[in-house]
Order: sequence, then structure tokens, then C-alpha cells
Amino acid sequence: MLGMKDRKMVWWLLVLLISGLLFTGCSNGADQPADSRKPEEVIPVYTIADAAGDWGFPSPWGHYQRGPGYIRMSLIFDTLVWKDDQGLVPALASEWSYDQDNKTYTFVLKDNILWHDGQKLTAEDVVFTFAYIKQHPYAWGDLSSVAQVSSEGEQTVKITLNSNFAPFLNNVAATVPIIPQHIWDKVEEPGKFTELSAVVGSGPFRYVDYNKEQGTYLYQANDQYYGGKVLVQELKFIKANPQMAAASLSRGEVNAAALQPEMAGQLQDKYTIIQEAGSSNVKLMFNHLEEPLADKEFRQALAYAIDKEDLVAKAQRGYGVKGNPGIYAPGNRWYAGDAVQYDPNGQKVQELMTELGYELVASEGRANPSWTKDGQEVKLNILCDSDLIRVAEVLQERLATAGFSLEIQSVEVKVRDTKILSWDFDLALNSHGGLGGDPEILSKFILVGDFNSARYDQNPHLVELIQKQKTIMDEDERKEMVQQIQKLYAEDVPVLTLYYPNSYWAHDGKIPLYYTSEGIAIGVPIPLNKLSFVQ
Repeated sequence: MLGMKDRKMVWWLLVLLISGLLFTGCSNGADQPADSRKPEEVIPVYTIADAAGDWGFPSPWGHYQRGPGYIRMSLIFDTLVWKDDQGLVPALASEWSYDQDNKTYTFVLKDNILWHDGQKLTAEDVVFTFAYIKQHPYAWGDLSSVAQVSSEGEQTVKITLNSNFAPFLNNVAATVPIIPQHIWDKVEEPGKFTELSAVVGSGPFRYVDYNKEQGTYLYQANDQYYGGKVLVQELKFIKANPQMAAASLSRGEVNAAALQPEMAGQLQDKYTIIQEAGSSNVKLMFNHLEEPLADKEFRQALAYAIDKEDLVAKAQRGYGVKGNPGIYAPGNRWYAGDAVQYDPNGQKVQELMTELGYELVASEGRANPSWTKDGQEVKLNILCDSDLIRVAEVLQERLATAGFSLEIQSVEVKVRDTKILSWDFDLALNSHGGLGGDPEILSKFILVGDFNSARYDQNPHLVELIQKQKTIMDEDERKEMVQQIQKLYAEDVPVLTLYYPNSYWAHDGKIPLYYTSEGIAIGVPIPLNKLSFVQ
């Protein structure tokens, strides 16, 4: 029996035989306007640096459920539609329409699509994918809006919804990866399926190798890609310290990398610098299931004790925008500017805490008095990872002056996520993207979901509005509802958005990287859209 290493070698040889050792690609770029910045010749190797490295096996059920993990998978698997820097564009489907009376989308597939193993992709693969995800839930594929999926011939798919669902194109059609039926129909445990056939997709890149320990990925151009000519022969991801990104770029070891903000100025004369803000946030999560944080007024007091502008200056060196408790950043088309902002206010802190029965008591050897109740001092722990420990330190110092004692607990990212999921914390610092996408994400970030979610359903009116806004097809009406949601959420403050960090990437210009309109899939703010690599 072949071992994994031997099977990878066999797979590699098969890939070379199929591709004929050529990487010229199919000249079918009608869906992607020609870009004069794109190279005329194929780039032999393109290397991207990543600070974390390992984001899981790049199958739909194997990747780690954060944006970088989805990106790794999306290079291999395509969706019905996709997004570029302007908005929705065709992908597997060349066209689509919506019959609002019957709540049915019709997608017409392109007729020249092959899976990486050479078999033809048909409408039956799409029908199978939706049925399989219904049976084996996929974190990035919420199909609760879907009532029925059927095919009409090899190229037409009809998807009927339970009710009008405004985010369908963005959050389902442009997010759910289509998988080959002939491979997955006998797979009963998709999370454990790590054979080479698990990464046979229809996207612009074929899987070659993934090394969990080293945090590296290697892909090869799909020379039979239906979407056009793939401009990179080999695409690599390597693990690299972000502090060394500038040096790695200068030495030609990498072509693109995320930057620490202060490095942008150093590289702007020699490299292309792209910037984005507002799609990612750093937030303070409260364990609102346990006292004292179960009291809304206690959470509000903490919010009034924090100076978000000072936090950005000290912890982010000014590279960011102070957070809006209503989630969305100023400038976002869904932003509600009249939500309560919790500007620092010591008097409000004292009023709220006093109403709850707390009193400030001086302690010997302590520079600041502390809040106590029934003789018990308020002591809270704050959970964070190493990237956010400076934020925790600034909060610790600031909250101490307001009478709140804070103990910092720094752990690895995955440990932090696990602790948040099990409610094993008082306060927790977390960061994620997705804020640039459709407001359907409010359900994921507020009501249900994983470690990124407040998991807050104590306000029935808030819950009702979050669910209802997804069914509103008129954008103006929906916007009013989304803004009302932000006001209620800010008032209850189950989570406090601290700031929106500025995000910087540098690249050598060989591939025109860009930030996708409203983020990749459900809003991933990473400038590694696969269409950048396709002519």
C-alpha cells in the first residue's frame, strides 16, 4: 500500500501527464475584463508569506474556519458565482435570474468545465453539493434558506428558497464550494477525508502539497481552467514572521505579504502597497451569561471606562479607527451613526455601578480604589492571544484607573477560540473580518455561530429584526432595519467593538492583487482573490 508521500508523488506525476507539462491555459477570459497590468507570460513561481502558516487541509471540511483557511480552499474549488473588485461576476454559472413569485433562482452553467481529474462538471454536481451540505453542515455554507435544488439537463440548476433571502447570491452562490459527486458520494465523514481526491476541484489551481508542521501550501496551475489563463505556474504559501516581511520582499523570497503598518512607508517606493480598513475589527467580548457581566448596566459601565481613541494610539500606534458599538465602521453603507458610542465618561461609570449596588473602596498598597459589592472586590480576567496582548495591557491600565481589576491570560489563538466557545472567560479579545459583507452576517456575529459570535439572544426585538432583515429585498427598507439593529445592539453591548485596524499588504506588482468588493465569500478582507491570478 502506498504511503501519503508515495501517493503525493503518484498524484504529481498524473498531474504532469494530464497537463502535458504545459501551463498555457485556455484563453477564455470573457468574464474577467482584460487587465493591462497583468503579465503576458506565465510566472514560474509566486510565493505568499503568511504569519500563522497552517490554516488546515484545504478541502471544504478540512480548512480552519477563518478567512485564510477559506482562501486556501477557494483556490481549488469554485462557486456558482464569484466577486471581483466591482461586485458579483460569473464563475461556474454564466448567467442567473430570480423569479420572486416562485422564490426560485435559475443558474445556467458553462459547458466547458472539467474537474481536476478530467471528468465533466454538470448540474448534478451542484444538486449533490447542496444535498451533501444539508446532511454534512459546512461552516461557510448556511443552506437554511434553501428549500429545494433540482437540475434541468446538464447545465441548468434551479434553487428554490423557503422565503425571500436577500443575501443569497453573496452568501450562498458566491460562497458555497461545489464538490464532485463522483468523489464525495461515498464519504461519510468529510472532516476526516484527507485523501488526495478530497482536493479535486474545478478552480484555477490544483492541489500539490500541504505541510501542517511547516505551515506551507503548494498549488499548480490548472491548465484546463474554464475561466481563462492561469498566470502563475506554481503558487506557494510559506510561514514567515510578519516583522521580516520587508526583508523577505527585498530579497525576493516572497512576492506578497501582509505588513505591519509601520512597514508600509518603508516599502512604498519599491513595492505596491494596498490598504483596507473597516472590514476587520478587534472587539472585547463579555461573558454575558455570568454575573456580573450578565447585567447590561455593568457592561455599559465597562464600555464608558474605555477610551477607544487612546487605545488605537497606544496599542495600534494610530493605525486604525475607533470602534462603533453598532458593529459597522463609518463609511460602510450599512453604518448607523446615531447608535450610542460610549465615549469615555467617568461620571457615567460611577452612576451605573452605584445603581447596581457597587461602591469604590480604597485598598492598601493600591494606587486606585476598586469596585466592591457585599465585601467582594470586582476582579475580571481578560483572555487574549499574543497578537492582542498589547491591547489587553492598555485596557488593564485604563480600567484600573476606573476601579476595575483585570488579570491578563495570554494563550494561543486556537486555545483562545476554544475557551470563548465554551464560555471559559470573563472578558476576551478577539479579531475577525467579515464586516464588509452582507448584513446577514449580523446573525452569525450576534445570535448564533462560533467563537466570533456574541451568541446573544436575550433581546427578542433584536432577534426579530436580525431574522427579518434577511427577507427584505428592497435595499432602502433593509438598510433602515439594519441601522435599528445596530442601535439595539449598541444599547445592550454584549460585545464592544474597540477599533478597526488598518490592513496593509505589499506585493511586487507581478500580479495585480486587490481587495474584493464586500470581501471574498461572506466578507473575507484578504487581497488574495483567485481572479487576480487569471487572465
